[in-house]
Amino acid sequence: MFKRKKERKKERKKERKKERKKERKKERKNFSKCTKFFLDDTPPDFTPPTGVSVKPICQCLWDDHDEQIYLYATLYSTSWKIPIFSAYVFQSPNIGRCDAWYIEPQLDGDSEPCMRPKGYGKNIGKNQAVTKDYYKSGYDKGHLYPVLHTNNHLSMLATSTLTNVAPQNPTFNQNVWLEHEKAVIKDLKSCEVAYVLTGVVPDTNIKMNNKVTVSKYYWRATCCLEKGQYIGQGYYGPDNNGLVKKLTIKDLQNLLKGFYQIIFFPNIPAQNKKPTYTCN
Repeated sequence: MFKRKKERKKERKKERKKERKKERKKERKNFSKCTKFFLDDTPPDFTPPTGVSVKPICQCLWDDHDEQIYLYATLYSTSWKIPIFSAYVFQSPNIGRCDAWYIEPQLDGDSEPCMRPKGYGKNIGKNQAVTKDYYKSGYDKGHLYPVLHTNNHLSMLATSTLTNVAPQNPTFNQNVWLEHEKAVIKDLKSCEVAYVLTGVVPDTNIKMNNKVTVSKYYWRATCCLEKGQYIGQGYYGPDNNGLVKKLTIKDLQNLLKGFYQIIFFPNIPAQNKKPTYTCN
């Protein structure tokens, strides 16, 4: 009897593993319109904590010709009401800033596929943060894809959607993290192309407006193609000293295992020259 019970437990475990694998495949498939923002067109291999729902978003705006323009990608948690990560191809210099805040109507059942200043359905705000959630909260809207890393008007506008921000300590956001964003520009300026992932670790014990989970840490992973080699770098902060810490991609992935499972760059294409795979 004990043996059968053990076997059933193993079977259930296998089934759960299969289901999670299917979910991850589905998530990757839903990024199909914006794979260009991922290294080798391959989204991160991400496993959410049990009970946490996530939604892939190809972040887009309508241009003057009524064409959908995809500008970056976000994996958003409708449970925590904050993004897990945003993925973009690094561009610089930026062209200024305009804080006209958007939301993502599709998260709340609206048929609109791109971000909008507001939605028109009855359930807007059910699965995402909205502007009023931040009002007098004491937190900044901390960008994952920052304005500083854009170089065109539409990309700049698209960074100001509430699906690309999480509640962040204002002192950290306006000082240490801002200086880090500037330092990344210097680090990546010599790259032929650089793929960036910026993400959030939630503090599940604190909710803003009794709804939106506050950030505990921010992290960033970069993969730079330079002289035929891929060079990776990881960052996270604030550390115990309130600073942004540099670490390898592998060490950053290991650090995040305490919160969720993620492989930033699952596929690294081979180059003609002998590659240095520091992006995994």
